[in-house]
Amino acid sequence: MTKIVGLTGGIASGKSTVSAMMAAAGLPVVDADKIAWQVEGLGQPTTAKIARYFGPQALLADGSLNRAWLGKHVFDDQQALAALTAMTSLPIQYAMFEAIVAAGKAHPAAVILDVPLLFESGWPNVCDQVVVVTAPHAVILQRLMARNGLNEADALARMASQIPLADKVRQADVVIDNGADIEKTRSAVLKWLKTINC
Repeated sequence: MTKIVGLTGGIASGKSTVSAMMAAAGLPVVDADKIAWQVEGLGQPTTAKIARYFGPQALLADGSLNRAWLGKHVFDDQQALAALTAMTSLPIQYAMFEAIVAAGKAHPAAVILDVPLLFESGWPNVCDQVVVVTAPHAVILQRLMARNGLNEADALARMASQIPLADKVRQADVVIDNGADIEKTRSAVLKWLKTINC
């Protein structure tokens, strides 16, 4: 029977690396970020709803979502973030459930739900197992600064905006350390795969 496995981690913990390893092993991955991009894509009803609420500055010249502006606008404004979440949550969840059903038709050992805000959005309730990717605080900080071009203060603020990684680890069924050595990470994923494919 196909298991539904939630995959998450802290920001810049290396979740995408682990997700890619799981996909390379033949497990279908339902990527919440990719689905969100589709739901909030050019000409989509959700995109039009966002533009009506936030105004024309929420769109780029071609009519696509101005994600950079929107991200900055809602980051420090809880009311704006709540409004955006209310507009996008259900369409994204519906699209994800459709993707889960489609992926399950081939009867894989597991369907991976790659969701950055897995705990925040309630997805553990539909998962048979939750895998959390972790890394040391200093490694995450350096990765985030390099990846997003942030100074230390801004990177720390991004990290603080999420549920602490330690809290996610406490709620995990499986923890995969992606701190430094990619081969150690690969070994941990392969070890986990044996438990799924048994």
